[in-house]
Amino acid sequence: MSERITTSRANEESYYLASQWQLMWRKFRRHHLALVGGVILGLLYLAALGADFIAPYDPNELYEHIHHPPSRIRFLHEGRLVGPFVYGVTETFDREAYQSVYTVDRSVRYRVRLFVRGAPYRFAGLLPSRLHLLGADDPGRVFLFGTDTLGRDLFSRTVHASRISLSIGLVGVALSFVIGTALGGLSGYYGGRVDTFVQRCIEFLISLPTIPLWMALAAALPPEWNVLQIYFGIVIILSLVSWGGLARVVRGKLLELREHDFVMAAQIGGLRELAIIRRHLLPSFASYLIVHLTLAIPRMILAETALSFLGLGLRSPALSWGVLLQRAQNFRSVAIYPWLLIPAAFVIITVMAFNFVGDGLRDAADPYKQ
Repeated sequence: MSERITTSRANEESYYLASQWQLMWRKFRRHHLALVGGVILGLLYLAALGADFIAPYDPNELYEHIHHPPSRIRFLHEGRLVGPFVYGVTETFDREAYQSVYTVDRSVRYRVRLFVRGAPYRFAGLLPSRLHLLGADDPGRVFLFGTDTLGRDLFSRTVHASRISLSIGLVGVALSFVIGTALGGLSGYYGGRVDTFVQRCIEFLISLPTIPLWMALAAALPPEWNVLQIYFGIVIILSLVSWGGLARVVRGKLLELREHDFVMAAQIGGLRELAIIRRHLLPSFASYLIVHLTLAIPRMILAETALSFLGLGLRSPALSWGVLLQRAQNFRSVAIYPWLLIPAAFVIITVMAFNFVGDGLRDAADPYKQ
């Protein structure tokens, strides 16, 4: 009995002595969906970093198998366990349906192995390597997500596309976060003409129709730009039209906090206005800013996917989930080759994972609320 009382008192003391961030982490851990979302996001970003290793083939390599359906990895052959393998396929052309038809050839088997040698690449852009996570014995091929209209492995292209689709959310939100907090902080702290000017700019941006604005800004990008230049151009465009909501939140918080005693004490202590905003006001509601960032990243990913899907954002040879979904614009293609929509599943999973994490952070932002 005394041990239970001692343990209970120790838990109470650790609770009351814990910092704000420790309390947030304790409450976040109790949100199981948020933890699942965090694990999923961690795996997705790790896969993006190691895309060259995880992808079995070069994402731009052309194969003869056009619109090959996803390969089925099997373990049993004639009732016997023989390990992972894929059967060979025989391709014929249906002139009536005007499409390739693939028939499984059970007399030919190709073993699927882990850590095989394949197309050369540079890991992290530095270390030369030919090692890939999996692959089939030559001349077999394992197309986990099938192939596209040019015979390229869709799994390899989806993994490589995650680099741009996932990073554009982080980079774009970082830029919009800097713009929103800076202008919102100045608007809320100084007020007067500064506040009026910033609020009119926000109202102007909000009043503009989103799709026509994206079309106009995307069309302004020079067609001769390379993939990297277009990427940063799209990031800047998305950042310039998405900072208004954060700026208004920051402005409202600063209007509420600027009259508090700790702000007056900082002013008496001789701190400048920008230092007060940066050191005292913004950190006082940092948890809300974190929640906003977590929820803004999926919106940025969806915006890039929509732009690229419509042909207004990134263009081939760039690889993003939106660029891959351009092949699925035709209803007939989707009906016959449904695996072309697989990149959309990654968009959905990523957005849901970010929303789960954001929901957990929103609850953890007020750790004293039960």
